[in-house]
Amino acid sequence: MESHFYAYMYRLKYIERWSLMRNTTRETVAEHSYHVALLVHMLCEIGNRVYGRQLNADKAAAMALFHDATEVFTGDIPTPVKHHNPKMLASFREIEGMAAERLLGMVPPPLREAYEPLLLPGQAGATPAGSGSAVASLEVSGSAEANSPEASESAATAAQEASDSAAASASPEASDPTAASASPKASESAAAEADAARELLRYLKAADLLDAYLKCLSELSSGNREFMVARGQTEQALAKLEMPEVEWFLTHMAPSFGKTLDELSEP
Repeated sequence: MESHFYAYMYRLKYIERWSLMRNTTRETVAEHSYHVALLVHMLCEIGNRVYGRQLNADKAAAMALFHDATEVFTGDIPTPVKHHNPKMLASFREIEGMAAERLLGMVPPPLREAYEPLLLPGQAGATPAGSGSAVASLEVSGSAEANSPEASESAATAAQEASDSAAASASPEASDPTAASASPKASESAAAEADAARELLRYLKAADLLDAYLKCLSELSSGNREFMVARGQTEQALAKLEMPEVEWFLTHMAPSFGKTLDELSEP
């Protein structure tokens, strides 16, 4: 049977981001997904090797590659539009959930188990209409209004819902009522998996924000003041995360994004 799954995934290179802003360099969802994968892998390794954490950087990178996969059907909807009011946000979440279901249905059956957690995180074995993409609630769209109080509040609420959903789905009772009597070791393992999933979502959110911040730096270094306010708002959003890995990255790596090729080549 012929599968169109990867043919659609490759079409993410045609979906443009930052549609409300004047850009000196266009960015597609495919580019963004790749960049977020690089960033979340780096953040996890900073956490592991600098701060002594135990994060699965490879899994986080895989999550990032698919976190906006549904946009091949929905397009990149600017955050101010999505978060205009709760009813509109709920409608978009439902559309994203349907798009994720459609994508998963295209995956050949022998491979579906591998891709379900990436397309429908925290929803394995459930009916995920409305769950949306991997980090549906954590997107940073291309506009200066992306971090408005209304958008931030809605995103925070949706992020908590996503974390709760992931935790519930990782719990034995979520899929099998008889699991309540499972061994303590199995319950502890499920709880640990739920905690790990929540933690990786936090790092994925941070990477998503970082990519927006680095986009702002790149545009500003090209003389495009359109991104001045967006940079300040994204800096504030990153600070609110209170993640030392983010601060480490901003101190040691982010400044290079404002340099020219000649400056980067200097010894």
